[in-house]
Amino acid sequence: MKNERPVRLGILGCSDIARRRTLPAALKVPELTVTAVASRSEDNARAVAARFGGEAVVGYEALLESPDVDAVYVSLPTGLHHDWIVRALRAGKHVLAEKPLTARYPDTVTAVRLADSRGLTLMENLTFTQHSLHDAVREMLDEGGIGELRSLTSEFGFPPLPPGNVRYQPELAGGSLLDAGVYPLAAASMFLGPDLDVVGATLRMGTEAKVDVAGDALLCAPDGRTAHVSFGFEHAYRCAYTLWGSEGRIIVDRAFTPPPDFRPTVRLERADEVRERVLPADDQFAGTLACFVRAVTGGGSAAHSADVIARARLVSQVQGRARLLGNGWSGGADGR
Repeated sequence: MKNERPVRLGILGCSDIARRRTLPAALKVPELTVTAVASRSEDNARAVAARFGGEAVVGYEALLESPDVDAVYVSLPTGLHHDWIVRALRAGKHVLAEKPLTARYPDTVTAVRLADSRGLTLMENLTFTQHSLHDAVREMLDEGGIGELRSLTSEFGFPPLPPGNVRYQPELAGGSLLDAGVYPLAAASMFLGPDLDVVGATLRMGTEAKVDVAGDALLCAPDGRTAHVSFGFEHAYRCAYTLWGSEGRIIVDRAFTPPPDFRPTVRLERADEVRERVLPADDQFAGTLACFVRAVTGGGSAAHSADVIARARLVSQVQGRARLLGNGWSGGADGR
């Protein structure tokens, strides 16, 4: 049955990603309308509501009590996600939450089960998975462009952030694994399947901030195919993955965060040829919001639950199996 009115969205938190990408994209989805914006600061709530619509609300609980909100977008620091996701679900609201869904695997499982038990949609705002670029890559794989896929490498890293950034705050579940590492881990699952296991990992701890600032992980699928992922806050910018097959490679740059007007290029390398395919621009944030609306109006979140849990399991394995290193880049972990 066609939804008679747009899904009414309430915003929990006025984060940078909400202002820059998610809410501008929401204006492009006619089946969605912003009806309330909540912040701890009345000025922040008013500024965001003036730009994107809806009523400014002081305090997150007040928004959850509103009968004019069908669903909420949780755009808070990662360490606060689980509490407010659970509160929103118990208030009968569908939920779209920033990645990662929660900071802990058991919390992710609990939240997903709660949503499913109540017939509510719970989605993770890991937007790159909704970009049409990756469908084109799958088509190239299915057509045998590189033969049989053997392994994947993926990287997401960027230069250090300003001191005091929320990503450096351990009490709010900061750190590069939860912020950047989830992207290449998700890419590995996307192409090698949900049953990957982490067979080795490192996490490099910061000297000032008491969080991981870089890391690597080696993963293996049941059929023996592997993935190597790298991530961190101490790098020249890189945002890419490479699929290596029996007959060639597919290389994708700007894989995770392309702007909505960016036309991505996919490079196919074989022994006898190199081809580049320029793809159409796509707004992955608008695509994710449209997917969320379809799930809400269709009822339930079963289509997304397995992927969310699989990604959270990999993050948990990296956390549990990683060798922790000091920040001694010049000569290894002990500085030699």
